[in-house]
Amino acid sequence: MPYVLGVDVGTTRTAAAVCRLGGAGRGEPELVGLGGPGGGVASTLQLTADGAFLVGEPGDPRWTATGFGRRVGDVVPIVLGPDAGGAEHCPPEELTALLVRWVADQVAAREGEPPAHVVLAHPPGWGAHAKGLVHRALRSVGVEASLVPEPVAAAENHAFSRSFAGSLGVFSLGSHAFGASVVGRGFELVNTVEGVDQAAGVDFDDAVFGHVRTSLGRALAELDADDPRTRGLFGRLRRDCEAAKRVLSGAVETSIPVHLPSGPVDVPITRAQFEDLIRPDVEQAVSVFERVVAGAGTGGVEMTVLVGGSTRIPLVAASVPGRVVLEAAPETSVVKGAALAARRLVIGPDAEPEPIETSVMVRDDDPLLRFPVGGMEVPDAEFTAPPPRPPVDITPLDLPERRTVKRVVRGLVPTGGRRARDSEDGR
Repeated sequence: MPYVLGVDVGTTRTAAAVCRLGGAGRGEPELVGLGGPGGGVASTLQLTADGAFLVGEPGDPRWTATGFGRRVGDVVPIVLGPDAGGAEHCPPEELTALLVRWVADQVAAREGEPPAHVVLAHPPGWGAHAKGLVHRALRSVGVEASLVPEPVAAAENHAFSRSFAGSLGVFSLGSHAFGASVVGRGFELVNTVEGVDQAAGVDFDDAVFGHVRTSLGRALAELDADDPRTRGLFGRLRRDCEAAKRVLSGAVETSIPVHLPSGPVDVPITRAQFEDLIRPDVEQAVSVFERVVAGAGTGGVEMTVLVGGSTRIPLVAASVPGRVVLEAAPETSVVKGAALAARRLVIGPDAEPEPIETSVMVRDDDPLLRFPVGGMEVPDAEFTAPPPRPPVDITPLDLPERRTVKRVVRGLVPTGGRRARDSEDGR
């Protein structure tokens, strides 16, 4: 069955979703498993000695590219390979395009055919230059795609289940990035700010790590930082601190195991303690969001959508003013919206059915609040149909030729494909 593909290349994780174009129904977006944790895949590309890339596999930092999606437009390339000679200089936009191509190939293999259209969600700070670089890089690897800002994609996903008549606020808080945006009813980006210096999920992990350090005191401080066992202990402890942060989104208390040389120790932490640690950062983010809303000139927002895994933290939803909407999996809102945007670009706005009404009517004993089902007839003239949503206007830029990493890339390899060969190469 024909389908369209949405892709979100995040700082730490890349996700994909599809929408069907045929058959009955509204073409609800479906997440696509890419083989990594949570259904996506790590946003890493590891260059191998024979010029291929391992996708989603951590490795030697000298050979592994990360965070390239947020560096698009940076004139400084990402250097991969040996320290002395032979290193490859890879522009961030071309690494992004290679990962999108890998995702499209994985989905096409599963579906038995290529997508009818691809939409890549991108940071709202990309200007015409950055978008032109990505368009050119995508075409160079055989992918024709449209680009949609992440807040607009989140608004597309929200509108699928609940329409909005005014402006929509988008409060985004992921593992490495914070963003605040206002999206108009016509899916235009009215105002946006990306918090480069704003704390995000990894900073909250550090706050939990600091709590453990304070609790254990000298037991951690006296460990030899150069001892490989200490480095292993700290690496495991950081992963456990991240896990504790996630647990505290649904529980009021948990504990963090610390595997000291003298024996394991559990450090308790409550949700109240965790919220006290991150409260200043959350309040700062909310303050930035309020300034973005005020600067949009729309008279406020009808509601605010929370996007990104770190918005699961209860303090975040409690701190954002106004009416707040949080999905069960807020980290998937953008990629599902990208798939919906691709579907709308293909079938057109006039073919879209009305959103599913998800409101819940609260029962009440007051007879004035009740009415017989089917007993209310309202003339059609009292209703005014909303204007159709205009399509997203994407204008690719033609830029001068530039050096590409395609000459060294002979294939994209799924996770785990070349571990043995890399070990033989001494990496």
